[in-house]
Amino acid sequence: METSSLSRTELLQVAEAVAREKSIERDEVLEAMEQAISKAGRAKYGHEHDIRAEIDRTTGEVRLRRYREVADEIENETTQILTSDAKVLQPGVEVGQFIIDDLPPIDLGRIAAQTAKQVIVQKVREAERKRQYAEYKDRVGEIVNGIVKRNEFGNVTVDLGRAEAIIRRDETLPRESFRTGDRVRAYIYDVREEQRGPQIFLSRSHPQFMAKLFAQEVPEIYDGIIELKAVARDPGSRAKIGVISHDSSIDPVGACVGMRGSRVQAVVSELQGEKIDIIPWSEDTATFIVNALAPAEVTKVVLDEEQGRIEVVVPDEQLSLAIGRRGQNVRLASMLSGWDIDIMTEDEESRRRQEEMRQRSQLFMDALDVDDVIAHLLVAEGFTGIEQVAYVPIAELAEIEGFDEDVAEELRARGRTYLEELDRSNEEKRRTLGVDDTVAALTGVTTTMLVTLGETGVKSLDDLADLDTTELRVILAPGDTGIDAIDDMTSSQLADILKASPLNEDDANAIIMAARAHWFEGEDADAVAATAPETVDEQSGDASATPASE
Repeated sequence: METSSLSRTELLQVAEAVAREKSIERDEVLEAMEQAISKAGRAKYGHEHDIRAEIDRTTGEVRLRRYREVADEIENETTQILTSDAKVLQPGVEVGQFIIDDLPPIDLGRIAAQTAKQVIVQKVREAERKRQYAEYKDRVGEIVNGIVKRNEFGNVTVDLGRAEAIIRRDETLPRESFRTGDRVRAYIYDVREEQRGPQIFLSRSHPQFMAKLFAQEVPEIYDGIIELKAVARDPGSRAKIGVISHDSSIDPVGACVGMRGSRVQAVVSELQGEKIDIIPWSEDTATFIVNALAPAEVTKVVLDEEQGRIEVVVPDEQLSLAIGRRGQNVRLASMLSGWDIDIMTEDEESRRRQEEMRQRSQLFMDALDVDDVIAHLLVAEGFTGIEQVAYVPIAELAEIEGFDEDVAEELRARGRTYLEELDRSNEEKRRTLGVDDTVAALTGVTTTMLVTLGETGVKSLDDLADLDTTELRVILAPGDTGIDAIDDMTSSQLADILKASPLNEDDANAIIMAARAHWFEGEDADAVAATAPETVDEQSGDASATPASE
């Protein structure tokens, strides 16, 4: 291959054809050619020289030149020239400018031609990659169609026409297989620039793939009349979607199902028979979760907004249906709603409430020295602790059936006496256990907590500061649960312990941050905030589930 073997116009035509075929700019191809010819020139005249090629964009003429920088002191004789010598060649030249010498056109030998070809191919490939990234980086969230190019160990390479993409094995549906030449539809969930070029990642298991499929099949979703509020999938097996209509005359579930199920069936077919539950969305969390647990019937729900958990009570015969095979139904409902869901039967709930009532009644009987009738009345009215009885307004206590102001005053007095005695006793125990006064001075820490901390070996500010939020709440919860047991607990067990703890997450966090304050005396608030304690993630169990982030 020789530069003379191509006419000037043919050189431009080749550049035009390559640019058109690769969908890149003609200038980028010509720049690649210039670099290739420059490299060949340096191979002929010496790699130490600064030799540059230029291709005229109009005529296609190739010019090869040597550049030497004008300098007062010479560091490299091949690329620099003294100012005095330069002015002889070009009067008026300044330091930093270049003396340019035209070189005769070169005939590329076989090796030089091969090198030039490699440079051109490399530069064209780089330009093509830049074009691909620029084109697809803003298309994340779209569904694309392509043809399977190859399948390597379950990772499928897809030809999108103007680019290649990959579906990793964990992004395909279970038991789904592709052969070369198969047409495939998938969701672009990420586009990244990597060393080997831009990588376009596709998915068929992503929750939004299902959402986009419904938007294609249901015109009302595309028009914004119906909105998909949430999607939860167990890819290839079952899914739930929450939908809401912004037009009261249109039924969102019916619109998504379609005439004789035609719309939902089109999505099911694309997803290899994945069963789809379409659920009406509700702003009321309890109502939505009841809908999400369908087909199971729910008799009662109890929300714990502080913990982000909801207890759902179902008839005994509905328990297995509510949980689903391998916990699938409750897990999907949890992912869909964003709440942790605990399922229990009516019989289990009844036994638990009876036990709670017995424990609270016994507490009032022991602390207030009253009989079981009065204790049961206090529990029935919603009193859960001695503090509530001791400091509630007399009028509220007197309103309880069978009570009067004298009884109310007596109960309050007994409650305060009990708490004062408890504080005195706990203070003595705290000192005996060796819990530091600085810990006792922390806001939000009661004398009962101090004794519990001392019994578990937490006696100084540093001991307390080393705990994380969950560990502190578990230590203070009733019972003898140690923090070493946290790793072996199921999600449901940990949730029950945290629920019984006297501290919520925010209060526990505030106490730990206060204990750490002495570490950062003289430092700014950002440094303190950076050490905020983390909480332990709760993994889903059989009868409870933790929502997955989408």
